[in-house]
Amino acid sequence: MPEFVNGLPLHALIVHLVVVMVPLSALGAVVIAVWPAARARFGWLVVAGAAVAAAATPVATNSGKKLERRLPENELINAHERLGDLMIYFTLPLFVVVLALMLAHRAATQVEPASWSRVAVIAAAVLAVGFGVASGVHAYRVGDAGSRAVWDGFDKLPVR
Repeated sequence: MPEFVNGLPLHALIVHLVVVMVPLSALGAVVIAVWPAARARFGWLVVAGAAVAAAATPVATNSGKKLERRLPENELINAHERLGDLMIYFTLPLFVVVLALMLAHRAATQVEPASWSRVAVIAAAVLAVGFGVASGVHAYRVGDAGSRAVWDGFDKLPVR
């Protein structure tokens, strides 16, 4: 995997995919969990978005580690890295839960639904709300730490 793309660190590029897809997937998970009509119409789109978020997370983490090695020691970067390392523990379960919700939804909407399917839909919906909120909050925490690592002290630079 390249460390730079057109002279820009890969981390600065790929992190924006995570910054967009995690909150969208989190919001989508909550919406399809509580609104069955949205689940029927947009559920598989949310699963795809959550898959992209889960797949992009380790790429962002690994590219961030490579970038961090090039920079001077900085506690703000270390805090961002610690939080970023935890992001996969939010995005991967979010993907699994929305996938489970959609599979249970499919089973529950059959002509002769399985007896377990309605309970599974409710359980997966509750988990989807929980992981949706948790992943959205954690994405905010990681992004806030990253922006502080980049921009804190920026206002103290001389203006030309």
